[in-house]
Amino acid sequence: MKTPAQLTSIAALSLLALLLAPSIARAQDPTKVDAKHYKVESENDKVRVLRIHYGPHEKSVMHEHPAGQVVYLSDSNMKFTTPDGKSQVLQGKAGQTAWLEAGKHLPENLSDKPTDAILIEIKGHPAPPPAKAAPGKK
Repeated sequence: MKTPAQLTSIAALSLLALLLAPSIARAQDPTKVDAKHYKVESENDKVRVLRIHYGPHEKSVMHEHPAGQVVYLSDSNMKFTTPDGKSQVLQGKAGQTAWLEAGKHLPENLSDKPTDAILIEIKGHPAPPPAKAAPGKK
């Protein structure tokens, strides 16, 4: 049988867990949920610069980025799976740059070699809301 002090502690911890759960669910910052692959190199009020490294066939967890510019430091062959289960393979060559729209994804290195990139996230450019169908169209 639990003492009143133990019950109070359990109730307090349960309440804390409930209060923190929404912020944990929203916390999909890759540097927080996957520090193995993402490191902040620089940050100010306009941009955040991430160094990205994936070993051969390494996979991340679902996370999100604002829109940004990627600079490939090595050749890249990555699969990105979105929350709806759809996936897309994106390839890049060392030295190439590409614009990436904001969004959530789960990356996976499909290559037998490591892949490295720099991602410049533009602050204030979150993913747009889902498009609504025009009246009379589905």
